[in-house]
Amino acid sequence: MIRIDGLFQDNPTNRKHLTNCERAIIEKFELKMTDKDKPFPCIPATIGFSMNQLRYGFVGDPRDDATIEQLATLLRDFTEKSKDFGDYTSLIIFFQLPDAIKNTYTVKDYEQLFWQQLRALTTVDDAKWPEDIPMNPHDPIWEYCFHEERYFMYCATPAHTNRQSRYFETMMLAITPRWVLQTFNKCETRAKKIKARIRKRLKKYDSIRAHPDLNSYGATDNYEWRQYFLRDDDTTLSKCPFHRFMISFK
Repeated sequence: MIRIDGLFQDNPTNRKHLTNCERAIIEKFELKMTDKDKPFPCIPATIGFSMNQLRYGFVGDPRDDATIEQLATLLRDFTEKSKDFGDYTSLIIFFQLPDAIKNTYTVKDYEQLFWQQLRALTTVDDAKWPEDIPMNPHDPIWEYCFHEERYFMYCATPAHTNRQSRYFETMMLAITPRWVLQTFNKCETRAKKIKARIRKRLKKYDSIRAHPDLNSYGATDNYEWRQYFLRDDDTTLSKCPFHRFMISFK
């Protein structure tokens, strides 16, 4: 099913080793990142794509235990090598969705599936949780950690319609190290200008206003987990579904 086993960089040689379905997914992602008429709102993501600093991985059905092992392997590999990829790197994960999911799942169904992935992923993380990051997701400093690295998680699904910024042909994760975001924010003036441009793009890209949960990491009124999965309206979960210690995926 997966001809490229593990983390890969997008280039003509690697595309030759993908299945037709996988190649089609990469091509659709490329179109989303390079659309000039309707530019994708996240400017750093488009920069990372244009500089070929993004890394990719295909995994199986998100309901399967084996998929968690695939995802964990990819994220460990990425964690250990990411600083060699560039200041705009992220790991892009594409799930293989069976028709039973594509044809029936709502945004809230995908939301549950997303949090199942994060809970299950942490059960196969053999590294210690970073000492400076609280385990309580309702702390403004909390963020998802894996293999001792801090990550911002983004999920896109086929069920999103109002928020095209959260739509993709299959369930997709974009996993960005905190150090990438810190590097981006080092020049405050430049970062502020780009964030303003992102908001303008977002207003044009989506048919609904920016979600009220969008905020800045570390702000006292911000919970990072709320931005990982944005619903297709302004509602949000009242409590984070993530728990650091979870016995099983099922």
